[in-house]
Amino acid sequence: MSEMSARFRGYLPVVIDLETGGFNKDIHGLLEIAAVRLDYFNGRLDIAEVVSWNVHPHPATRIEEASLQLTGIVLNDPDRDTFTEEESIRELFRFVRRGLKFNSCKRAIVTAHNAHFDHGFLSKAAERNNIKRNPFHPFSVLDTASLAAVAYGHTVLSEACDRAGIAFDESRAHSARYDAETTALLFCAIVNSWSHDHQ
Repeated sequence: MSEMSARFRGYLPVVIDLETGGFNKDIHGLLEIAAVRLDYFNGRLDIAEVVSWNVHPHPATRIEEASLQLTGIVLNDPDRDTFTEEESIRELFRFVRRGLKFNSCKRAIVTAHNAHFDHGFLSKAAERNNIKRNPFHPFSVLDTASLAAVAYGHTVLSEACDRAGIAFDESRAHSARYDAETTALLFCAIVNSWSHDHQ
C-alpha cells in the first residue's frame, strides 16, 4: 500500500480548479481546467504534477460577460490554444487514472476550494459529453475552504494562504492553473501540520 493510499483510506486527493462561464453548472460552460497530483516526498505531502487545459465552451452552454471580465479570458484569442470540453474532461480523467494506478488508490476525490462547486461542474460536463467511468467519488469531496476555517480561522483562499505563510499573488488569481497550485499548497500545509500522532 502506498503512503498516499494509507493516509487517505484508499482515496487519491486530486486538487482541481475550474474557471467557468457562470455559477450554474446546468447552463454555464467550462473555460479552464487545472488539476494537481500530490504525492509524499520524505514523509511530507507536496505537489507532484500539474496539468491544465484552456477549454472551448460546449455549444450547449452559456458564458456570462461578468465571468470573462473576472478571469480576463478572451474567448476568441488566437493564442489561447483550446480543447473541446469533451477532450479536456477525457484527458483530465486519464491523468487522474494514472495517478490512481501509481498510488494504488481505488478512487479519486475532488479536492478544491469550495469543492462542491468544482465537483458539480465536472460531473455535469462528464454527463453532457456522455463520458463514462468518472474516476472521482460521486459525492464526497475534500474542501479546503472548510479545512482552512478549522486550521486558520478563515475561508477565503487568499487570507487562508496568508495565515498559512503561503504567498498569494492577486494579479494571478482566477487562472485555473494558479488557483489549483495555490490550493494544493494550502491543502498540503494543512495535512502536513496534522501530526501522524492524530491518526
